[in-house]
Amino acid sequence: MMRRAQPWLGTLVDITADGDAQTITQAFAEVALVHRLMSFHDAASDISRLNRAAAGELLEVHPHTWQVLRLAAQIGELSQGLFNIACAPRLVDWHCLPRPDAADMPAYRPTQAVYQCEQEPLVRKLAAGWVDVGGIAKGYAVDLAVEALQRAGVVAGCVNAGGDLRCFGDRAWPVAVRDPRAPQRSGAQLELRNEALATSAAYFSARSHEGRQISALVDGRNGEPLVMANSASVRAPRCAIADALTKVVLASGDAQHAVLAGLQASAFII
Repeated sequence: MMRRAQPWLGTLVDITADGDAQTITQAFAEVALVHRLMSFHDAASDISRLNRAAAGELLEVHPHTWQVLRLAAQIGELSQGLFNIACAPRLVDWHCLPRPDAADMPAYRPTQAVYQCEQEPLVRKLAAGWVDVGGIAKGYAVDLAVEALQRAGVVAGCVNAGGDLRCFGDRAWPVAVRDPRAPQRSGAQLELRNEALATSAAYFSARSHEGRQISALVDGRNGEPLVMANSASVRAPRCAIADALTKVVLASGDAQHAVLAGLQASAFII
C-alpha cells in the first residue's frame, strides 16, 4: 500500500491505495479539479459564476458541477429543505465564507429556489441568491478520486478528505469517529468495506458572533446555525450522498430519517 496526502478543499486529502505514485497523482488531479470548479472563494469557479449571474440567466458549467448541483437539489427536495446549498448568504454574514468583491449580498429565503439544472451541462439562475457546495462537493471529490483509482486497476484503497471517506476492495478499513464533546478522543470505532462514511459536527466551527452562537453548519429550513453538541455520521455507497445527508441528520436529529433508506444510507448520532 502507498499513502500520500495533499491539501485540497480546505482540508487534508489522504489517499491510501494498492497502486503506484502516478496512479495516486491522477486521483489527486480529480480532487484538484473539484476544488477549482466549485470553490466559493475563486472568482473564476463555476459556483462563483452562478452566484454572479442574474435571475433568468442560463449558464454552461462543467459536467461535474452540474452533477453536484443536481444531486444537491435532489437531496434538498427529498429532505424538505433540511439540506439547502443556497445558505451561502448566512455563512458570509457570519464570516464563515468571504464576501465576494463588489457584490451586494442577497437575502436568504430558505424556500426560494435559486437555480435549476436543465439539460446537462446547463444551469439556469432562477432568483438572486448565492450557493455554496462545501457540504457536498468534498464527498463528490472523494468519489471521483476512488473512480480514478479503480479505472487505473487499483484493487483496494481509501480516500479520506478531512473525515469524509470512501473505501473499496476486499478488505475492511478501521475508522474512528471523534467524540463531539471531546474531539481529541474517539467516540466510535467501526469498519468500512466498499462504502463511504461522512461526519458533520459543529465542534471545530462553533463560535460566538454578534452575541449569538453560530457555526459553519446551517439548518436549510430556516437559516439557523447548527450548534448542538452532537455529531451525525452517515454510511452510504457514495461519499457525496453521505456528505450531504450528514446535514439532514444533524439538523433533524433523526438517525432514521426517511430520506436515508431511499438513498441506501444509514446513520448514527453521537
